[in-house]
Amino acid sequence: MADRRSVRDRLREALHPSAGLPGAFQRSQPLKLRGRSVAWLPPLLLLIGITLLDVNTSGRFRIISWLVLVPVIAAAICGVLGTVAFAALSLLTYGAVDRQWPHQYQNGLPDFVLVVVGSGLAALACSVRLRAERRMLHMRDVAETTRRTVLRPMPPGWGGLDHAAVYLAADSEARVGGDFYDIQPGRHGTRLLLGDIQGKGLAAVEAAAAVLGTFREAAFHEGELATVAARLEVRMRRHNRYRVALGRDDGDRFATGVLVAFPEDTPATVEVVNFGHEPPLVITPDGVRSLPPEHGLPLGMDELVSTPPPVIRVPLAPGETLLLVTDGVTEARDTAGEFFPLRDTLVRAVARDPRAADPQRLVRLVRDRTLAHCGGRLADDTTIFAVRRRAPGGRRP
Repeated sequence: MADRRSVRDRLREALHPSAGLPGAFQRSQPLKLRGRSVAWLPPLLLLIGITLLDVNTSGRFRIISWLVLVPVIAAAICGVLGTVAFAALSLLTYGAVDRQWPHQYQNGLPDFVLVVVGSGLAALACSVRLRAERRMLHMRDVAETTRRTVLRPMPPGWGGLDHAAVYLAADSEARVGGDFYDIQPGRHGTRLLLGDIQGKGLAAVEAAAAVLGTFREAAFHEGELATVAARLEVRMRRHNRYRVALGRDDGDRFATGVLVAFPEDTPATVEVVNFGHEPPLVITPDGVRSLPPEHGLPLGMDELVSTPPPVIRVPLAPGETLLLVTDGVTEARDTAGEFFPLRDTLVRAVARDPRAADPQRLVRLVRDRTLAHCGGRLADDTTIFAVRRRAPGGRRP
């Protein structure tokens, strides 16, 4: 199982969309003081300390050969040129200090060779470190680009909705997994999709990208939500057949999800198609309620039934927030093995502060409470997505 990030690291995840998804990783900066690099300071202090200690001790306690540590320290925190500079400085210091002692106390050529060899190895190690760092940063940029492709940033008010989302990947190195979500405004109103691909790894990411690509096109063009749902089902089955044709052994992959439409002609209702997913919750300043549990089978499994999943119309008044989560929230366990009580937590939070129904506050609340419940160690990818209609004129309700 991949290493899990700490609670503090997870709490640094930016809330979408106010902060957007994290940008591409930047090269780690050297030690700085007031904006200036001081990476040279530790090896310099070590060189001065060794020199002073050697000069101020007796001939029976010679430590000038310890100067080999100076380029080694520089290799860990400085660049190649800095490491070479400290290597040269160490050799010059060794020669100058050692010659000041009487012949019988001089360390001589053997220890000088030690410093030379150590300096050369330190410069080589620094070059290897920087090359590995560049490779790591490139791979992280690739992972971040993949994340932004699957979970694209959405501007505030996108599709006439106030929205906020947090995505926490169980694999902290991959930074993206099988959870997916998106909002697509179109000719027939705004639609949103949240789902969870069965399984983990890059195969799940590939399937999520396929489903999202179809959603973004179908949600924009198709007039009926049932047609959008049918196209998602067809896309999932086509993707599975493609995987089988490639000889992959995971051709039976499926996805749970929730498809929601915000019709323009009925601003107080939404249309919902549930593909075997946890029903969304409606959060209001007055309380919490669940959408009807009526749903169909997950995407990729409609061949097992003769009827498609139903499209249900439910009331959603202006100012009411729709909360959608994946099983990383509902299946988060504490040390006693108890599941996270999502609904009870929300009921208590709204009773204390009705403003908790705001999408930004709501997502922060669910994220923090989920991580606190499981001690920051999520067993699955976790997505928390909250939306509500914007008031006329673009104002928040």
